[in-house]
Amino acid sequence: MWDNPRLLNLVADVLYAAAAVLLAMLLWHAALRAPQAPVRAVTLTGELTQVDARAVQERLAGRVAGNFFGVNLDQVRQLVGELAWVRAVEVRREWPDRLVVRIEEHRPLARWTGGRLVSEHGELFEGTSDAALPQLAGPPGAEREVVRRYRALRARLAPLGLEPVQVTLSPRHAWQARLSNGLVLALGRDQARSSVEDRLARFVAAYPRIVASLNQRLEYVDLRYPNGFALRVPDLPQAADPDPAARRRG
Repeated sequence: MWDNPRLLNLVADVLYAAAAVLLAMLLWHAALRAPQAPVRAVTLTGELTQVDARAVQERLAGRVAGNFFGVNLDQVRQLVGELAWVRAVEVRREWPDRLVVRIEEHRPLARWTGGRLVSEHGELFEGTSDAALPQLAGPPGAEREVVRRYRALRARLAPLGLEPVQVTLSPRHAWQARLSNGLVLALGRDQARSSVEDRLARFVAAYPRIVASLNQRLEYVDLRYPNGFALRVPDLPQAADPDPAARRRG
């Protein structure tokens, strides 16, 4: 071995590389503990309308250990993410002594059963709002599905100047909606031969003619029929029928 220059050079290169790695590790660990590199400022970015900057500062005060190099970014992200209205958090270092925290807030779309809010992404979150928001409800885990249906109803009803103010999905997967004029729509379940969207489209097409012919306020519409729907008009006498709605085929 000792009379083999090539092997000796290889061993020397390996030792030099190991020493360099060890020195780098020692320097890095020293940098993590160095009191000369403290985090002096935390900058918040993002469109903040509900999250209070002071609440973020108070949340982090005394809880984030380490200097600029050693501060745990995941810990900062978790602490800020636990605040109300915070949907997502990104944290990065900015030389020489600053943390930049970017916050994405929840955007409330509606109220959900139990007093919580549901966001535009179909995510439940804790928060309070004085805005006039629609009321959505459904089984646990159905938030995104209910939000999709709410948006579809809103788009379909827009030409009539109406919008859903309450949308409910039952445990049996049946839909019901209350509109801005007080009208209740029993939409039923999606079926292979008759989807909720198809039945609603049929009613929307007939609605102007129905209103013009009756000249009465509608109270309830049962859209669960495959080829028509039933109306309930509060000021009209009801025919003898086991179904309390007056039947009208579309």
